[in-house]
Amino acid sequence: MPAPIRIAIAGALGRMGQALSALVEDDPDLRLAARFDRPDATGEGLVSVGDALAAADVVIDFTNGDASAALAAQAAGKGVALVIGSTGLSPDHLRRIAQAATRVPVVRTGNFSLGVNILMGLVAQAARALPPEVFDIEITEAHHNRKVDAPSGTALMLGEAAAAGRGVDLSKAAKRGRDGITGPRPRGEIGFASLRGGGIVGEHSVIFAGEAEILTLSHSARDRSLFARGAVHAARWVAGRLPGEYDMQDVLGFK
Repeated sequence: MPAPIRIAIAGALGRMGQALSALVEDDPDLRLAARFDRPDATGEGLVSVGDALAAADVVIDFTNGDASAALAAQAAGKGVALVIGSTGLSPDHLRRIAQAATRVPVVRTGNFSLGVNILMGLVAQAARALPPEVFDIEITEAHHNRKVDAPSGTALMLGEAAAAGRGVDLSKAAKRGRDGITGPRPRGEIGFASLRGGGIVGEHSVIFAGEAEILTLSHSARDRSLFARGAVHAARWVAGRLPGEYDMQDVLGFK
């Protein structure tokens, strides 16, 4: 019988970290090898980053851009695979994570939900089929009042899917919010709107708005445990893989 995959949890004191720890502990094919958080954090069973990397085959990380980029470099140096769910990553964060992925396997995505990843494929197909001179694309997202980045990582993933469907560069087509007298909406623009309030887990909609009809593709998250389950599934998949940067489309066999 193969030995259990050894999992370390970054950001262990956070809500996602606690959910991940519980899932790993309940899985007989996995072993919770280590839990760690900020260097100044205290709590039962917490260890240093170095000790966690020494004990783990895979680290699951839902923290923030700075922490994830630093952890990626450290994990690459120790030969430890990574599952990264942090959002709000800057170009520099992405560059550093990509650099780590030349040495170890990394699964990185803005959303670990099966439904969202299927939604991405549908959005790309719809954007490919519905011409920009007839249909405008608007993406809305809503999250709890503690989320610190906007648009959400998932909204940006959906925007990338829409842009890919239309064969355009999202950085040039995106419109992140409107205020004041903005003038007519430019053709081909991909708009984003972000809402924050209460305990909303995650709501995403992609609207294809024409003069005569409107198509809306949407996903609602009811429990954040679905993201933890997806991340644990990714950790199982990435253990023992060749170095490279992967996403949930790879994990789920969609690619």
